[in-house]
Amino acid sequence: MPDVELPFTRQEYKSRLTAVRTEMAARGIEVLFTCDPSNMAWLTGYDGWSFYVHQGVIIGPTGDPVYWGRAMDAVGASKTCYMAMDDIIGYPDNYVMSTERHAMEHLSHTMNDRGWGHLTLGVELENYYYSAKAHAVLTNAHGGKFVDATALINWQRAVKSETELTYMNRAARIVEKMHARVFEIFEPGKRKNEVAAEIYRTGIWGAEDSDGIFGGDYAAICPLLPTGEEAAAAHLTWNDKPIPNNSGTFFELAGCYKRYHVPLSRTIWLGEPPKDITHAEQVVLEGIDAGINAAVAGNTTGDVARAFYAVLNKYGVERDGRCGYPIGLSYPPDWGERTYSIRPEDDTVLEPNMTFHFMPALWMPDWGLEITETLRICATGAAQPLADVPRKLFVKK
Repeated sequence: MPDVELPFTRQEYKSRLTAVRTEMAARGIEVLFTCDPSNMAWLTGYDGWSFYVHQGVIIGPTGDPVYWGRAMDAVGASKTCYMAMDDIIGYPDNYVMSTERHAMEHLSHTMNDRGWGHLTLGVELENYYYSAKAHAVLTNAHGGKFVDATALINWQRAVKSETELTYMNRAARIVEKMHARVFEIFEPGKRKNEVAAEIYRTGIWGAEDSDGIFGGDYAAICPLLPTGEEAAAAHLTWNDKPIPNNSGTFFELAGCYKRYHVPLSRTIWLGEPPKDITHAEQVVLEGIDAGINAAVAGNTTGDVARAFYAVLNKYGVERDGRCGYPIGLSYPPDWGERTYSIRPEDDTVLEPNMTFHFMPALWMPDWGLEITETLRICATGAAQPLADVPRKLFVKK
């Protein structure tokens, strides 16, 4: 085995591989190909900015996982993965951005070389990183049957280990410092891009806990900080305009440590907030409390959503859509795990050490209010917020 510093013990990687193979067997999958960089990292330790080209991890019937990717990125795999070099496969650069050949042909050859060319293959059909062209080429090249394995690995990631929770607690310390810094510098006349730059600086600089100082990683989503009427939209970033007085801005940010994320949103109002904003704050805060109290092991994700929406209905506030999603290890373009949702019709049973971003934001026609928490399901009692930032509308006059 290579002498590589890994974020988890080899035993933890072995347990993850066993869990995935158990689910593969239940679905009749003999070989599994994942191209999701989060799943790749979770299974092997691989960590690199290479998801813009075709890459993946192959789980065969036996043995260690196989990293497969561009040859220059196979070098990165040798520096970050626990597998021996025989299980790190790089394809030549003439497969990159080529109209004459496709990397999935090389993937098929790799599986053929290992005797897997006619086995039932699981692929993640609903995934950012698996294109229609990739599937068409692989379908033509592979001799076995295909099974949709979308989110098979993602579901195995739902309950966090103690080490994963340690990393998420460190991410929480980082996001606390990010929000504190934002409140310190946010003022009328400052350009939005200056604030965004300070958010990045603070998040990457890191934080500290009882074990010492640690640095932060880049988050899977860039900072979101729309102001005024722009805040009616959920996913706007920043510009270089001066921040106006008498306006509200929400900040959806995430601390990130060893790729583990803790998102947290807070809203800052410059000046005197109008009554509809302060009323919305009280409604949302009551709804968050209700949702957290329902986020108990043995309850469902739907129970959490229904508790929140019951408060909104009591006050006549209309809101559609889900109000949360699972969170943990991730890469761009999304920090969610893409399995269950916090919505009334979802019946996923909550288990201890599940983690999710409780995201009960309000987006109205001419303003937005985001006050959110990342929660850990406890063995007993209500869920625990991972970050400690006052849960309120922040006001600067």
